Amino acid sequence: MESRFPVLFYARILKTCMRRHRTPQQPKSNYITPEGMKRLSDELSYLWKEKRPKVTQAVAEAAAQGDRSENAEYIYGKKQLREIDSRIRFLMKRLDSLTVVDRKPAAGDQVFFGAWVRLEDEAGDIVEYRIVGPDEFDPDKGFISIDSPMARALMRKTEGDEIVVQRPKGEATFTIVKVSYQPFQGKGH
Repeated sequence: MESRFPVLFYARILKTCMRRHRTPQQPKSNYITPEGMKRLSDELSYLWKEKRPKVTQAVAEAAAQGDRSENAEYIYGKKQLREIDSRIRFLMKRLDSLTVVDRKPAAGDQVFFGAWVRLEDEAGDIVEYRIVGPDEFDPDKGFISIDSPMARALMRKTEGDEIVVQRPKGEATFTIVKVSYQPFQGKGH
């Protein structure tokens, strides 16, 4: 009778490898506005100088209470530290790779990174977006990533141009009403 050890051994290795496999993420653009860079730098500073020392102190106090295996504060604190350290490592690597775009382009009527764009859709509704880096997009503020389909369609276009954007619901057509490198003061034309 043959030994099943090799088959079981390789099956376990294959299962472990498959569980750890992550699909590669699409590379992000490395552009960021000065405001976005400040926000990420402030987050890193807060995590490193304020939050991590507080959590470290709480973990030390919880560890001093004795049995760590059933100490919820200790276990939770260690988990928090791992999450904080992971975010700190990510921010340090990401901040090193970013390029701050702080200059307005020579063609101020053309859409480039950092532009505020006012659009009119097919129904006549006005929407406003700012094209920002992938680390600072915020739909509530109208900030869209330079990697988004909408931003890619807008790049290098000027006022009066029409763009067609492929959305999950289907195609949508927009007309560029205004391009600015300063925030818009009010809604409308």
